[in-house]
Amino acid sequence: MNFTIEERGRPNTQEYRVFLGKYISPFHDIPIYANEAENIFHAVVEVPRWTNAKMEIATKDPFNPLKQDVKKGNLRYVANVFPHKGYIWNYGAIPQTWEDPNHKDSDTGCCGDNDPIDICDIGNKVCSRGEVIRVKVLGTLALIDEGETDWKVIVINTEDPEAADFNDIDDVRRLKPGYLEATVDWFKRYKVPDGKPENHFAFDGDFKDRDFAIKTVKSTHEFWKALISKKSNVGEINCMNTTVSESPFCCSPGEAEAAVKSTCDFGTEDPIPSSVDKWFYYEK
Repeated sequence: MNFTIEERGRPNTQEYRVFLGKYISPFHDIPIYANEAENIFHAVVEVPRWTNAKMEIATKDPFNPLKQDVKKGNLRYVANVFPHKGYIWNYGAIPQTWEDPNHKDSDTGCCGDNDPIDICDIGNKVCSRGEVIRVKVLGTLALIDEGETDWKVIVINTEDPEAADFNDIDDVRRLKPGYLEATVDWFKRYKVPDGKPENHFAFDGDFKDRDFAIKTVKSTHEFWKALISKKSNVGEINCMNTTVSESPFCCSPGEAEAAVKSTCDFGTEDPIPSSVDKWFYYEK
């Protein structure tokens, strides 16, 4: 499946949005599986590697475009904690998954973070914002972020020339030495420049293997099924979609287009603040 994007608003402003397709929700309409028999999943790239803008699927907006997170009235850029520059993977989410905030995970002891499950793509290609890729799941890290379970699933793009060599988390450790340790360090300290404490992890920061990770992804798909069929408390999440026919939130293509066209027209981008390039240094 090929997906196009449509940008709306002015980049690097609070009005900027990236919509997918003509018109679909990257949260609800893109199938979780690219190949279910082989456990190949779709993933939506929110943040390309080396960039800092904290773009994310807007779960509360109609058709869930990508938009930049806002904190204290300002656009959010992830700080560079030395030696890292921006995100050290292509960062995104697996569609049709949901970390249920009403479900306490038996392994972590914490509830979900109310978002689709996150992915870190370790492939060589620097992807583009809004790109939909096919990925192999290799393992997962259980971040505990401000008291919530926030799984970070390690994946590799199936189009990567080295993808055939990666089948489990130990392959990452063997073929990309230092990458997993850097990943733990990144998630541990990325909020410290904002005045927050270091993050913690379940399993003492150890990565769980491929089978565990796939099981986790599939469990969040079941939570999403309950969400999209209104069997779970939707809360503020917007479940409008155009393809899940059994969902009470399913809309016509015309309704979807009207929702997209109600946003601002695409315009000239604002400059990214120079402060985004600053490096922060901390003792480990």
